[in-house]
Amino acid sequence: MMIRSLLLRSIFAVLVLGLTACSSTPVELEPKELEDIQQTARLEKLWSASIGSGQDIRYTLLTPAVAGDVIYATDIKGNVFALDRMTGKRIWRTELDEPVSAGVGQGNGLVLVGTYDAEVIALDAESGAERWRSKVASEVLASPQTNGDVVVVQAFNGRLTALDHETGQQRWVYDASMPLLTLRGNATPLIVGTTVYAGFANGKVVALEADDGLLVWEQRIAIPQGRSELERMVDVDASPLLVGNILFVVSYQGELVALSRATGRPLWTQPASSFNDLGAGQGKVYMTAADSSVAAYDATSGQLSWKNEQLLRRKLTAPTAFDDYVAVGDEIGGFLHLLNPGNGEIVARRRVDRAGLRSPMVAVDDVLYVYSNDGSLVAFRVKPLDAE
Repeated sequence: MMIRSLLLRSIFAVLVLGLTACSSTPVELEPKELEDIQQTARLEKLWSASIGSGQDIRYTLLTPAVAGDVIYATDIKGNVFALDRMTGKRIWRTELDEPVSAGVGQGNGLVLVGTYDAEVIALDAESGAERWRSKVASEVLASPQTNGDVVVVQAFNGRLTALDHETGQQRWVYDASMPLLTLRGNATPLIVGTTVYAGFANGKVVALEADDGLLVWEQRIAIPQGRSELERMVDVDASPLLVGNILFVVSYQGELVALSRATGRPLWTQPASSFNDLGAGQGKVYMTAADSSVAAYDATSGQLSWKNEQLLRRKLTAPTAFDDYVAVGDEIGGFLHLLNPGNGEIVARRRVDRAGLRSPMVAVDDVLYVYSNDGSLVAFRVKPLDAE
């Protein structure tokens, strides 16, 4: 049986820098110090709530989820919360009897989390009561997703499983071949209507029928290169992003690719390396690279619009477009940074939690929800300084 090595991304980043550096060139491994900025906006905190113990040291991404006026969040110990997203007031809290490794997914009356013990747990969205539990192939590191008919979950061993939305019974399974060495993480599958889009550690993206798991199309977006297993890693850990009829996907040590939603045909490609989810807005696709540079690409042509390298090696979160800005958080100091989507300049900064920021943020209307590693869920709104 093939043994797969598990690498924390922070450790892996240091290894890659060492491997790719020329022997005659000094390698700067320290996070880049924050530079003074010309602040033109202010991050206003609307409310803050404690979500238990927060993240696990084993690189969990416990992303909150919003449905209407409710935001759902979980901590590593299995405390699941429903809060009023406008005030932060608790609606319900459910204590599960085991640690949670992935969440939160939600939809059609269910709140979904995954566990280290390879379980998917479904809770009632209104009351928090447990509806069902189902076993899958291995630990779950990506939030389960549902379209109201099936719940789709991607396990760490590369197996994609569809469970019945009402009962949790297995409907179908899709197995992807896995390389010897992978990053610790999985892309969250995307369900749109009756189609499931999923990326895998072998550098491939597939579209499947949600009803029965039949393959619609398959596309390789990265080809392993190099001699060592480290150099040949091409994981697709970033969730597929659909904008209109174009599916955007990025791999580690591979490419950022725009694909036809219907056929999987590549429309444009750019060399890229990222394990973070993508963002989109104002006709651009935003990417946080593996080295924590932030870049924007024209969504239609793929042309690079701008690149910001002021936050290198600060372990940035996925970029989130909201209001008239692009937001990224860093794990080094726990700062939230706002970028101008037109030129990539940092226009505002605020420290959220010294424990750091890791999970993708959630934006609804003009409010940004940020979940810190220590378990603080904070809602922010932006005010331009010239409006005060």
